[in-house]
Amino acid sequence: MERKIYIGAGCFWGAQKYFSYIRGVLKTRVGYANGNGINPSYEDVKKDSGHVECVEIIYDNDMLSLPLLLEAFYAIIDPTSLNKQGEDIGIQYRSGIYYEAMDDLSLIEQSINILKNKVQPMCIEVEPLHNFYEAEEHHQHYLEKNADGYCHIGQCAFDRAQEINKVANH
Repeated sequence: MERKIYIGAGCFWGAQKYFSYIRGVLKTRVGYANGNGINPSYEDVKKDSGHVECVEIIYDNDMLSLPLLLEAFYAIIDPTSLNKQGEDIGIQYRSGIYYEAMDDLSLIEQSINILKNKVQPMCIEVEPLHNFYEAEEHHQHYLEKNADGYCHIGQCAFDRAQEINKVANH
């Protein structure tokens, strides 16, 4: 069954590439979520519109469970870092999980509670999705178009995405 979840993991370029490697992820697009104003531009978001750089992930729940997808998310962020991942600093780079389906909330909360037992303080925002605006076309699949683009997510994480595929198949 096709499901959707929205993930803020710092800069959205690398997060999109990472999640697109995971078997069961059907489609990704980057955009701006849960901020003020309608249809913000990248410049608006940089000027503190309150939006988070976010990846919309459409996945096949029969192939990939939400808990496994969230574990993959935790592997590419520092969950204790407030409004910062790698060299990217600002509210737009906060870490978050944004959901549309209310039945996802209990799975998200269970997953977050497991992580809280391992790491403190926890700086991952969990909220319903209030809004999502697709980012400009040049941001879509940016790292595939710009091989030398900056990303706080290293190549080893992209390689690990292939390992997630093996776990998802069992």
